[in-house]
Amino acid sequence: MTAKTNRPRVARPARKARIKPEARPEPDPAFYDPANYQPNESLGYLMRRILHVFASAVDSELGPQGLTSAQWMPLFKLQMGAGSTVAELARGCQQDAGSMTRMLDRLEAKGLVRRVRSGEDRRVVNIELTDEGRAAAREIPAVLCGVQNAHMRGFTTEEWQLLKDMLRRILDNALAIQADREGQK
Repeated sequence: MTAKTNRPRVARPARKARIKPEARPEPDPAFYDPANYQPNESLGYLMRRILHVFASAVDSELGPQGLTSAQWMPLFKLQMGAGSTVAELARGCQQDAGSMTRMLDRLEAKGLVRRVRSGEDRRVVNIELTDEGRAAAREIPAVLCGVQNAHMRGFTTEEWQLLKDMLRRILDNALAIQADREGQK
């Protein structure tokens, strides 16, 4: 009998996995075709119309309180503690700082917010709700829920959940595309 010698194993090149034709992933379908594109059937158009109708309904509901659909968001963000400076509120409300400054000027003129210079850093100006602003902000969730529930009339709970899941998937895709674009710059 001969003794086995321990030879070092040499790594073999990896084999390419053979994918059976039926196991290959299918390409994503093209839902839109330039040859028969109908803008009023696009997701962007439909989502924009829905947002416009929602904003109009919120305006109608908050109008008696003297608020517009654009003004409720910074009030609500302040109420939730999701920002305290112009820059933070602008980011949270997806607006530029200049627009947010003008919005806060209007809210301050209505007595709903006030600007308070930071005691720690004099360059920082914090935005705070006044008592009237807190009272107005407390009403916002009920208005938003009422508007959204009215627009979901006829949907089942399962359909509502499915719609939210699908919208989240679209948003995830959009954010990934945006990140890819920004990475290419």
